[in-house]
Amino acid sequence: MNIKMLTKTEKKPKPPKSFFREWGDAILFAVVAATLIRWATFEAYTIPTPSMEKSLLVGDYLFVSKLHYGPRTPRTPLQVPLTHQTIWGTNIPSYSDAFQLKSHRLPGFSSVKNGDVVVFNYPPEDQYPADLRTNYIKRCIGIAGDKVEVRDMKVYVNDKLQHDPEKVQYSYYLIPKGPINEQVVFEANDITDVSLVQGGYIIHTSEATAQKLRGEDFIKEVQLLKDPAGVADATVYPNMPSRFKWNKDNYGPLQIPKQGQTIQLDSMTVPLYETVIRKYEGNNKVEVRGDQIFVDGEEIKSYTFKQNYYFMMGDNRHNSADSRFWGFVPEDHIVGKAVLIWMSANPNGGVGGKIRWNRIFNVIK
Repeated sequence: MNIKMLTKTEKKPKPPKSFFREWGDAILFAVVAATLIRWATFEAYTIPTPSMEKSLLVGDYLFVSKLHYGPRTPRTPLQVPLTHQTIWGTNIPSYSDAFQLKSHRLPGFSSVKNGDVVVFNYPPEDQYPADLRTNYIKRCIGIAGDKVEVRDMKVYVNDKLQHDPEKVQYSYYLIPKGPINEQVVFEANDITDVSLVQGGYIIHTSEATAQKLRGEDFIKEVQLLKDPAGVADATVYPNMPSRFKWNKDNYGPLQIPKQGQTIQLDSMTVPLYETVIRKYEGNNKVEVRGDQIFVDGEEIKSYTFKQNYYFMMGDNRHNSADSRFWGFVPEDHIVGKAVLIWMSANPNGGVGGKIRWNRIFNVIK
């Protein structure tokens, strides 16, 4: 008698993935992993302008930590992965702003502190959603609740004099006695931010280097270029020279908004904070009429801020478009803390001298 043994149902082996399927899965995994790492941990940036020289140089490549202040949840979810404003190598937008979310920040292990070198989205750039505005990098001079003032080029926070960054620079007018070898003179003194003007040069450098140049036989004069107190500059925030006699070297005092802080709105505070109330706080139908602010058609006499703000300045103090010129940085515009230079390439270095080996893996201070 034949007995048939019961066995497990035999399963047909899965057909092997095609070459294109395997590569597609690998690429998808890599994109998802890279997107998560870029969003939640570290992201690479490069320095395109000299606003932070000599602390950071044009051509420095940085790692920016999202862990310090906490990563932000996406505000613009409809976006091509691993892009910012446009698709690589084109002017085609890489996102759609048809669907916007409220941004939240996950917990970080620190908060923005005075002196931190911070990457943030440029607040005045209205043509992009807040999380896709151009990335700027500056040093945080004042945090929420601080009173910031610049007196004769020196920064005061809450009436206390702050130490200048180690490599702070200012503008000088250099007048030579005759023709000079520009490459030799400026390279020998590590001066990279130079403009030729009638009769001489505008250079951006440290006071120590300027003093050294004054002692050279071929230099007639090196003049510090600074704005005197009481002379209003219409280009500085809040762009009201008739009311605020401020300039880049004599600025403030200015109170930085803090979440939960309430201010009275009058002829002196409306010019300072109307941009915040109108653009960054999520209010609907804000209208400014002279020294009055209307929200949903009703005048408000006081205002309580909904988030923290920060005041940023570049270490190259006379060649930096910073908070002195466009105001506060909202907390929801903060991207992360610059922590490490992982590569540095001199754009004018030429073959053999392009890589700045002494800057690789430098910690940013």
